Amino acid sequence: MNPTALPLIDADELARRLPMPQAIQAVEQALRAGLDPEADIPRTVLDVDAGQLLLMPSTTSSYTGVKIAGVAPRNPARGQPRIIASYLLMDAATLRPTALIDGSALTLLRTPAVSAVAVDHLAVPDAARLVVFGAGPQAWGHVEAIRAVRPILSVGVVTRRPEQAANLVERCRKAGLDAETVPSEAVANADIVACCTTSRTPLFPATDIASHAVVAAIGSHEPTAREVDTEFVARATVVVEARAAALSEAGDILIPLRSGDIGTEAIAGNLSELVCGAVNVRPLRPKLFKSVGMAWQDLVVAAAAVDGSS
Repeated sequence: MNPTALPLIDADELARRLPMPQAIQAVEQALRAGLDPEADIPRTVLDVDAGQLLLMPSTTSSYTGVKIAGVAPRNPARGQPRIIASYLLMDAATLRPTALIDGSALTLLRTPAVSAVAVDHLAVPDAARLVVFGAGPQAWGHVEAIRAVRPILSVGVVTRRPEQAANLVERCRKAGLDAETVPSEAVANADIVACCTTSRTPLFPATDIASHAVVAAIGSHEPTAREVDTEFVARATVVVEARAAALSEAGDILIPLRSGDIGTEAIAGNLSELVCGAVNVRPLRPKLFKSVGMAWQDLVVAAAAVDGSS
């Protein structure tokens, strides 16, 4: 094969091929069609001098793919993204490369899309108030995705970086949303909370969250880091992408498990079970969707981007 003939899908082309609503639909449809998140291939995490190298392969009957992602904590100080990734999509039958995709752009699309699928099944129908922790690309992605499934009118931004916060607020306002920077206590009035940070400790106390609210925590994939506290996990209806992944990587779940404050039964279900209506979502309890990011999500969205253009 001629490597120069391989389609290269950059961030702009990916956005053109697969707008956020279509990415959300692709994830939902894959789960409804029987995709089992528990059967996904575990990612390999390698410690390197710059940080971590993540290898994330997945396969279906149509496609096989792998994302290679570098997580370099010192990159932002150098003016570089913290996470840089590439994605290779291959034909499942022959393993012949089909497309090379900007893996960072793919992550920025699939992560909010997955959160939006969970939020769509967990949030009250008239949820209009969103609070976002963090002001990076994932924060905007979650604003874009969540407003695709709920009638969001206002966005509160909580961050320690004033310049980033101002940029996100301005972007939200240009998109027709009422937006402002707010203190963490603003979660008390939120219908939906998106945690998109690198924090290793809880961002707010459990008592601040309303009983009807949904929290999507996507910022960490390390067993020792978390964005929500033990009391909230114990109080909430907890949904994860997959039990296997959560019990391996999700500090939000693992820390209270290790302390004995919860048992594994605290996980009410995985994303497939939620989509298929097999999770008991109690109306008077807050809801937590905990995501660590999984390879099947990249594959589903990458395949949709390629198939949708043909």
